Formats: sequence, C-alpha cells, structure tokens
Amino acid sequence: MAELTVEVDGVIVPALADVALVGSPEVGDQVLLNANALDLALGTGGHAMVVAIPSSLPDDTLLPGHIMKARYTPLQVAVGSADEQGSPHHDVLADADDLGGIPVVVADLHSALPAILLAIAADRPRTRVVYVMTDGGALPMRYSRTVPSVAGLLVGTVTAGQAYGGDLEAVSVHSALLVARHVLDAEVVVVTQGPGNLGTDTRWGFSGVACGDAVNAIGTLGGRAVGSLRISQSDRRERHLGVSHHSLTAYGRVALLPADLAVPTFDGDLAVRVKSQLATLPHRHRLVDVDVSGLDEVLGSAAHQGISLSTMGRGLVEDRAYFVAAAAAGRHAAALCDVPAG
Repeated sequence: MAELTVEVDGVIVPALADVALVGSPEVGDQVLLNANALDLALGTGGHAMVVAIPSSLPDDTLLPGHIMKARYTPLQVAVGSADEQGSPHHDVLADADDLGGIPVVVADLHSALPAILLAIAADRPRTRVVYVMTDGGALPMRYSRTVPSVAGLLVGTVTAGQAYGGDLEAVSVHSALLVARHVLDAEVVVVTQGPGNLGTDTRWGFSGVACGDAVNAIGTLGGRAVGSLRISQSDRRERHLGVSHHSLTAYGRVALLPADLAVPTFDGDLAVRVKSQLATLPHRHRLVDVDVSGLDEVLGSAAHQGISLSTMGRGLVEDRAYFVAAAAAGRHAAALCDVPAG
C-alpha cells in the first residue's frame, strides 16, 4: 500500500493506493478516488482509496491464476489460489480433509493477533504459526500494518474467501486451514478478520459472527478450536463491557461444535462479570481457566519489538483486559501443541 496525500478542490486528503492493483502513483499524477470511507470519517478505513491512475494503468497481461477475489466488483483481482487446479499445491490439497488435531485460535478483531502471537512465542518459542485472514474486514492483507510487524512470529499467511494478498490464497476458510496445515506445516493457526470491523448494534449484524463459522470449520476438519474472548474493562458501550456480545453470540449461537474458550484469571469485579456472562454459553464448549501470570510483561515487550497494541483507539494501559484475554488464548494454544490429538 502506498500512502499518499491528494489535492482535491484545493483540500489535501489522505489516500491509499494498492500498488499491485492500480500501479505506483507519482507526484503530479491525476488519480481517480473513492472517498466514501473518508467522507464517513470511519475509524478504520478513513482514507480515500485510489481506484485508478488514468495516465499510468498497470500491466494486466500476466494474471497469476484463475481465481477471482473481490468478485464482480470493478476492482476484482485474479490470484493464484493454493487449492486451484494448476497450483503446485493442488495434489496435496485435493483430498486433504484433516487438521490432525492442531489448535486453531479464533478471534473477533484483527487487533487481537499480536497479543495471541506474542503469548505463543513467549511460552513456546519457534512454534510454526500461520495466520489465516478472513474477509470480514479489509480484503487486501496489504492494508494491515499489524501483519508486517508480527512477520517474525509467523511462518506464513493465508487469505481466505474474498480476502487477498497473503503469502498463499485459498477459496474458503476450510481450504485456508488445510493450506496452513498441509502446505505451511502449521503447528498453530490463528484466524481473524482483516483490519476493520462491521457492527450495527444489533444481535446479528456484525462481521464477528464469522468466529462461530470458523469454529464449525475447525471442528469439521478435525482441529481443536480455541476461542479468544473479546473482553473489555474500558469500553463505554454496555454490550461490549466484560465479555462482548460479539463473543457471546458467535460462540453461543453460531458455533455448533465445541471449542476451548480461554478464560483469563482476572480479579475483582471484572472476574465476577465475566464468569456470570460465560455461564450463559452452551455446555458443549469447554471453559478453560488460563493463568495470566507473566503476560503483562510479554505484552509490555511489544513496543520494543516494533509491535503496536491498539484496539478501538485503546492501548494496553487503557484496556489491559482485552489484550490479556487474547494472549490467554495464545497461551492455551501453545500448551495444546504438546498434547496428543484426541
């Protein structure tokens, strides 16, 4: 992604260009912009997006594969998917149907990814971790500042569904999980949407319902789902205080197969609230108490590693519970790596 400033009717606006799609803008170029997100002042995605550089269109004669993502939009992109015919990985994936019991961490927000990875790396160094990015948020992985910052904690990335731009592409979450396991030899997989999040203050109208779908995919394929709970001690919205209704709905209503839900050992009123909220979840899930000793130090080291911890504008100090809960899921997944499947 190229970060730009563009003059529009005498006003300077921030813009982004996906260079692989639209080419490399130069100073003085005229660009065609989509300014919807900018006009709406979105917290994430609050930039104008370059649709085209009319005087310098990219070379589109060489297409990497036969799978289209962002399909039937003006900027649909052709990718070489790992699971398509003609892929060097097709023979491996043609009959792949089993994750072999590996732990797969599922989280609602992209901002949970660094905390999960930091905890895994601290408890089980050199674990082979793969990130699967779903299409609930940003579609291009290149939009993420987080992924480059945690690259040293990953052996690879896979973009699933309409999302694109990972090290490998996959048609569905199911095939992305199998790519992670059988192509990238993952010991742990982390599944979250890309940057950004869609919510409507309704029970079902939010992109995080896909967490429940991911749990179902993991269970169907013989993996061990680890649910990262979205927990906040600081969110001013009642529906997100303690355990977010996103987690309660996704795991409680959408996930029809069991998951280990990593419950951090908080103290005081927050612990009481979380316990009460989790009591409403179906008994098919396993509530796993995770000792969070040492996780504050692990999370506190993020800045020294060039990793930013931020969710909804809040950092570690402002909303410790959110990041510790995500790290607890990573800790539990790391512990499961050495537990025999089944």
